[in-house]
Amino acid sequence: MLERHEIEAFLTLAEELHFGRTADRLRVTTGRISQTIKKLERRVGAPLFERTSRQVQLTRIGKALAEDLAPLVSGIDDAFRKAIDAGRGVSGVLRIGFVSAGAGQLLLRAVSLFGSRHPDCEVHIHEAQIHEAVTRLRNGDMDVLITDILFADPELDLVSGPVLLAEPRVLVVPAAHPLAKHDSMSLEALAGYPMIQVNLPEEWRRDRIPSHTPGGKPIQRGPSANTFAEILSLVATGKGVFPAGAHAAQYYPRPDITYVPLHDAAPIRWGPVWVGTNTTERVRAFVKAAYDASPGTLSLHPPTAS
Repeated sequence: MLERHEIEAFLTLAEELHFGRTADRLRVTTGRISQTIKKLERRVGAPLFERTSRQVQLTRIGKALAEDLAPLVSGIDDAFRKAIDAGRGVSGVLRIGFVSAGAGQLLLRAVSLFGSRHPDCEVHIHEAQIHEAVTRLRNGDMDVLITDILFADPELDLVSGPVLLAEPRVLVVPAAHPLAKHDSMSLEALAGYPMIQVNLPEEWRRDRIPSHTPGGKPIQRGPSANTFAEILSLVATGKGVFPAGAHAAQYYPRPDITYVPLHDAAPIRWGPVWVGTNTTERVRAFVKAAYDASPGTLSLHPPTAS
């Protein structure tokens, strides 16, 4: 019979393919992970991982074991969470994350309504940067993330909830840039300028920082940033442009940048995202409260250059 810590060590290493990161996630030493895997390999009678000085890879047997174990463990965790929820109701602690000031406003509306409905549940609020948000969500630092890019990713076990708000898209450009004089512009114009890059999951990247215009023209890759403040600084210094939501004009006004509306761009959608195996009654109740408290559309019209 496998023990829980052995299964966790094996499946986490199968995902990370790195002993150090696996140890960090499970809050144990690298030596403990190595010993656990060796013990499993002795029990199986064959290597589960191929190890070199540069990389760790699953063997054929290891890959098959991971594929067989993962859904079983997920099912056990889900069943146990349901039992806990049924016994406790909506109580305990709920950790909610948000990205940017716009998400923070949506979160405050939701938390207020959720708190009035479920006073026995304590809500912890966490700010996340765009480059780390998904990792923190999947690592369990947050139960729900309020974000401006909604998508469901079965591979990452991410689930997206209802749209809480839709807002127009704008392009952030330097105040002295020729585009700053336009009342609005087309997505096709993005082909002429480098775009600031952010480390995001692929589906998020296609939506927010595409590599091509709708007409197929390639968009230049600009320098990378980790936070929205870094993005604005790079734009202000002429390193590139960046598509954002219209709320940015209200929450992030700066004299050295301008927000130009993109008249042919689909709206940016805001809403909750969470890990599918963490679909507890607390999460369901919060998502419902967030939807009931949401404004639906953004009335803000970003300022345009004269």
